[in-house]
Amino acid sequence: MVRIWLVVVMMLSAGAVRAELNSLFPRPAEAPEIATRASLFAPNPQMGFFAALPEGRSAIEPSLGTGDEPVDHLLSLIARAEAGSAGYDAVQHGARVKPAQRPTQMTLGEIYQWIADTPGQPHAIGRYQFIPDTLRRVAEVRGFGSETQFTAGVQDALALVLLEDAGLSRFQAGELGRRGFMHNLAQIWAGLPLPNGRSYYEGHAGNSATMSWASFDGGMARIWGG
Repeated sequence: MVRIWLVVVMMLSAGAVRAELNSLFPRPAEAPEIATRASLFAPNPQMGFFAALPEGRSAIEPSLGTGDEPVDHLLSLIARAEAGSAGYDAVQHGARVKPAQRPTQMTLGEIYQWIADTPGQPHAIGRYQFIPDTLRRVAEVRGFGSETQFTAGVQDALALVLLEDAGLSRFQAGELGRRGFMHNLAQIWAGLPLPNGRSYYEGHAGNSATMSWASFDGGMARIWGG
């Protein structure tokens, strides 16, 4: 009976995360297009768009997905530039003191405590390399408290807030061009390039683009059909 109860609880929890991912964004209609950027994680430069990830628990841990296939592919493209093979368990390579646990095994409160206990170092974390201020903001938008575990599904839900900041809904509705949407994305994620191949934050705090403009542009064209 105990095992059956645990299975039921796990199924209900997974359903709750999926519902959260598909819910409307509780954000003002006039929210800014550009969010606080996420910092850069040093990825494997040999990894291509939709390339197979290296073997390893973190690299192959599946996402619950967002329920929108093109958006899932976009998140994967961003993750290639930001987190590399570490995926949802990525921690900024410049952090001298890493968390005691894998990020996906931590709660948001434990991550906040790690940040507070290790001042003076980078703290970008997770598949989308959330920096502290951004993490707190998007968690508040989503209504995720300190007790929320930083799972793959939670990270995807948080990243969707940033995609909306970049104009995802307007882009999908045809109100924002692909080039403009890509520019907004590059202003959020430093690993994504501008048309000149450089990061929007090139040289700032060691940032540089980690994929070529051709890869970024070609990836977007494959996702949304030209």
